[in-house]
Amino acid sequence: VYIWDMDETLILLRSLLNGTYAESFNGSKDVQRGVEIGEMWERHILKICDDCFFYKQIEDCNEPFIDSLRQYDDGKDLSLYDFKQDDFDDLNKRKLAYRHRAVALKYEKGLRPFVDSETMSVLDELYNITDGYTDRWLSSARAFLEQQDIHILVTSGALIPSLVKCMLFRLDTFIVYSSIDVGKLQCFKWIKERFPNFRFCAIGDGWEECAAAQAMQWPFVKIDLQPHRFPGVTPKTVSYYFAAVY
Repeated sequence: VYIWDMDETLILLRSLLNGTYAESFNGSKDVQRGVEIGEMWERHILKICDDCFFYKQIEDCNEPFIDSLRQYDDGKDLSLYDFKQDDFDDLNKRKLAYRHRAVALKYEKGLRPFVDSETMSVLDELYNITDGYTDRWLSSARAFLEQQDIHILVTSGALIPSLVKCMLFRLDTFIVYSSIDVGKLQCFKWIKERFPNFRFCAIGDGWEECAAAQAMQWPFVKIDLQPHRFPGVTPKTVSYYFAAVY
């Protein structure tokens, strides 16, 4: 089981917005172009969060994973349910669970059912522009995740925007955990419970996932903008970390 820190490991956004990605190339990358690309992604993420994923309603109700409220969900048919008129407040766990179930269904189906063809074309073009600008970082990361292993994504961001990011960055077939309220170590423990009798490897760019992996006695592969970065990371290179620990 590979446990990935999502942000700045699989998905580049913050480093585009603040220029650190381009600056790591010592002048060979256009910093402003990276910022513009990041801002375009940010606009699309926020719009889809608000228009399709109830984010204005549930922004203050972050959950660590999409089915964490299952115990409150009575299974009500939501096909004709009016989410705009149900007097939702953030203390009503059942109505919050309905929203999470609706989000999970949309995540499972992907973008195309609720994004028009013109917007889809814009998003595809933006993905290709970003992949070119980052020397195939996105497509290399995605190719790794298409290997026949189990891949779990952990983000330090809020769950709903992170799910939208996964959809936009073509990673929407993977389970996502949000560590923002519980910490990455707790997420790692939940993942181990979910997949007993497996070997694990954590991959990321930050100290928190490194410390959590050490606490779990798992190998940790550090990704950074230079020199250990996608597309330089492959299943073969990661296998050396597995061999050293297991």
